Amino acid sequence: MEFSFGLLFIGILALAAGSVLGYFARQSIAKKQLGTAEGKINKMTQEAEEKSRLSLIEAKNRAVEVLEEAKKEEKQRQEQIYRLEKRLEGREENLDKKLDELEKEKNHLISKADEIKRIRKETDAARQEELKRLEKIAGLSREEAKKILLQLAEEQNRGILAERIKKMEREGQDELDKKARNIMSMAMQRYAGSHAAETTTSTVAIPSDELKGRIIGREGRNIKTLERLTGIEVIVDDTPEAIVLSGFNPVRREIARIALEKLITDGRIHPTRIEEAIVFAKAEVNNKIKEAGEAAAYDVGVAGLDPKLIQLLGRLRYRTSYGQNVLLHSLEVAHLSGALAAELGANVSLAKKAGLLHDIGKAIDHEVQGTHIEIGVNVLKKFGIGQDVIDAVKSHHEDYPFESNEAMIIAAADALSASRPGARKDTLEDYLKRLGDLENVAQSFPEVEKTYAIQAGREIRVFVKPDKIDDLGAVKLARSIADKIEQELKYPGEIKVNVLRETRAVEIAR
Repeated sequence: MEFSFGLLFIGILALAAGSVLGYFARQSIAKKQLGTAEGKINKMTQEAEEKSRLSLIEAKNRAVEVLEEAKKEEKQRQEQIYRLEKRLEGREENLDKKLDELEKEKNHLISKADEIKRIRKETDAARQEELKRLEKIAGLSREEAKKILLQLAEEQNRGILAERIKKMEREGQDELDKKARNIMSMAMQRYAGSHAAETTTSTVAIPSDELKGRIIGREGRNIKTLERLTGIEVIVDDTPEAIVLSGFNPVRREIARIALEKLITDGRIHPTRIEEAIVFAKAEVNNKIKEAGEAAAYDVGVAGLDPKLIQLLGRLRYRTSYGQNVLLHSLEVAHLSGALAAELGANVSLAKKAGLLHDIGKAIDHEVQGTHIEIGVNVLKKFGIGQDVIDAVKSHHEDYPFESNEAMIIAAADALSASRPGARKDTLEDYLKRLGDLENVAQSFPEVEKTYAIQAGREIRVFVKPDKIDDLGAVKLARSIADKIEQELKYPGEIKVNVLRETRAVEIAR
């Protein structure tokens, strides 16, 4: 019993001791856990405080830097303002100095002007007194003394006067050249003769190719006779229903053509008949030459020429120069010379006569030795043509000096006729085609209404639609047309593009 109580007591003590130990153990464990949380909190607090301290320090440093930069910029602004103030002060000082100088200069000029006025008055007074004294001493009037002084001034300034006179002459020459071009242009517009580009061959049509054998003849006797009597080569080839006559002499070629056509019409072709046909052809050609000469003289209005001279003039119908028919060229020179002479107040009849006869030497230059000018002068002398006409004719190529205004007119008209586009080297068809191409280029613009090529293709006049284009647009259009002409066409010299814009306002008063 006692043992059991003791055991129970010991058990109770042990339980109490265990409870106490458990309590302290739980307290210890709780304190440890509490210490661990507080440590973490303290650590976090310390870290936060450290970060806050560092951020504060950094913010302070940044504030210090910003403050220093602001102070530095303020200092720079103050220095810049100081420099600007210095510059402004310097400019003000310079302006003040300049104003002072201008004021001094103004006063100086005023004083000089007053002095000049005073000197001028004194000079005028002295001059009047000197003139009176000179008139009294020299016994000369004022006008006579003035004349002597002018002569002295002219002698002293001869070089300056000569230079001024040369300048005036140059200006006058330019004006004369301009007027001369205008006069020539007017003369060319008033006369526009046709031109024929001759060749060295003629073609004779035949009814059938069977005639070719008869024209050739047995062993070629017919064709040989024809060639021997005319001096022209007769070409019988595969060309259907045609025979070609080739030769440089147009008169002989015309005789051969007429003779061959007569033989073909007659049907009898043999040497004897060929000789008769050639005699007939020569007579007919001579009649044509005479008629051509008489028609040319009548066309120009030149009367009283010797019949033999008329015959020589008619021969120019069968003479060419660089592809230009010489008779037509002579007619054109005569008309141009008359027009120029009328514009310049020269002798119109003399100019026309000299223009018609200026190339008369070319009618026989293949038969007589010498240039066509020398031959022409001798021919005109032989037929009793006046010396004034001969003087005008002989210098048209400047082989002789010009002795009259009419001589210069003939030279100018000859050059105009020879250089007119379409007169030489090019055919009339090519010339007209070139004019047409020029008008087509201008007509390709939508604003253009009508175009006209004038002045032998040297100028084109373009009429525009006034409601489609304004004045400034017309100027631009002229430049555009000129550029397109330069790009697409080939032409000698220059072409003037003249754009015309017309605006009309019409109203009716009732």
